[in-house]
Amino acid sequence: MWFIYLLSWLSLVIQISFVTLAIAAGLYYLAELIEEYTVATSRIIKYMILFSTIVLVGLYLFEGFPTLMIGVGLFTNLVYFGLLQTFPYIMLSSPNFILSCILVVINHYMAFQYFAEEYYAFSEVLAYFTICLWVIPFSFFVSLSAGENVLPSTVQQGDDVVSNYFTKGKRGKRSGILLIFSFLKEAILPSRQKMY
Repeated sequence: MWFIYLLSWLSLVIQISFVTLAIAAGLYYLAELIEEYTVATSRIIKYMILFSTIVLVGLYLFEGFPTLMIGVGLFTNLVYFGLLQTFPYIMLSSPNFILSCILVVINHYMAFQYFAEEYYAFSEVLAYFTICLWVIPFSFFVSLSAGENVLPSTVQQGDDVVSNYFTKGKRGKRSGILLIFSFLKEAILPSRQKMY
């Protein structure tokens, strides 16, 4: 009886590590796509903000969610539109970014407070948190590294745009979240050197 119990804990650790690796690989791939297609990413984030706004209005009209919670959510979406104006360049010290971080915390507090008082099924609570609170900040978080290597901002004096792009600009020098994922990839799955 104790042996199968130990095996169950060992399998749980293995499953958690596989899920963690899968999430890290997915985030790395998303960061690569966002860095490569910043215009399309900006458009997708804009549509996600519009969809979240429609969902918030629908929750107010059809479900009777509190006016203050919906109003703060709509104001947060307006602040996200302000962040989108300078996308992919997001300054972490800008008032817009700081305000959006504060509003995310306030939205979470209000949502936890509301769902503690009113009963909703777990899937409905998770739907609200996912669509109205998590997706847009997560997309901005993953796209933080996209603005760091966009041409021609990485061009040094004396370099031309084409040679900088192929040597230093796009693939040679990574920073931000892609640097972290590249380091983790090399630490977990080191590449082998070919011997000739």
